[in-house]
Amino acid sequence: MVLIEPVTSSEEISVRNPLVVKAAEASADGVSSAASGGAVAASGYCSDGYETASETELNESDEAEGKEGEHTHSHSSIPEEKVKNDNTNPATKLSTSAGHEEGQEHETEPDMDKLNETAIGLANDLKLEGNSLFRDGLHEEALLKYEQALQAVRNAPMSTEIQSICHANRASCFSKLGNYAETIKECTKALELNPTYLKALLRRAEAHEKLDHYDEAIKDMKSILELEPSHDQARRALVRLKPLADEKHEKMKEEMIGKLKEMGNSILGRFGMSVDNFKAVKDPNTGSYSISFQQ
Repeated sequence: MVLIEPVTSSEEISVRNPLVVKAAEASADGVSSAASGGAVAASGYCSDGYETASETELNESDEAEGKEGEHTHSHSSIPEEKVKNDNTNPATKLSTSAGHEEGQEHETEPDMDKLNETAIGLANDLKLEGNSLFRDGLHEEALLKYEQALQAVRNAPMSTEIQSICHANRASCFSKLGNYAETIKECTKALELNPTYLKALLRRAEAHEKLDHYDEAIKDMKSILELEPSHDQARRALVRLKPLADEKHEKMKEEMIGKLKEMGNSILGRFGMSVDNFKAVKDPNTGSYSISFQQ
């Protein structure tokens, strides 16, 4: 008696995974070997009823899938590698160049704080040399040192203090040399940098007094007292300066009246008169003057 097993159509078997196919093939070969004696004789057909892909077909399929995968992988990796290594991209070159230039600018940017500190240190050394020359009575040489100190910090920020001191010291040199006009100028420069510089105010007031600028000297002395009400020297100076200012005002009036008389006589002389026919009378209450005509 021959046992006939049902044959499954080859359309129901699909080769999807090569490993599964090989396992199935190995199993099928075992079954086929065991039953080959009777089955071949009975049917004359070498198949055991299960169609499997041949080993050649599996290898061809694997090679095709492998080539396709390699093609896909190499195709997808080329653009990425090209982007990474493509230095000809304008945007990439621009970004790299900008970053490089920014780094260079950062590296070459000078340390302004250090430069400022160096400049102030140099100016201070020159100022000290000027002070030494001033003490030795070498006022013109001291002037030069103070000027060099000012040049050292001409463009340096945060150097207002040493600049004002150097201008005030130059004012002292000019005062010793008897050049009071330059003394006033240097003191004014110092006060522009430091409006509360008492020594500069005092030196300028003294220079004004030397030039008979009593009103200006009084103004500076009053400024000193506003900043320091207990400043004795300024108080004594005001007591001395006020009478001098009043005296100067009277002299100025007399000079002005004298000039007016000369001008009046030149005009009134044409009419047979002179300014002596007119008398100025001062009102004691208001301080104003009135003119009276006298024959």
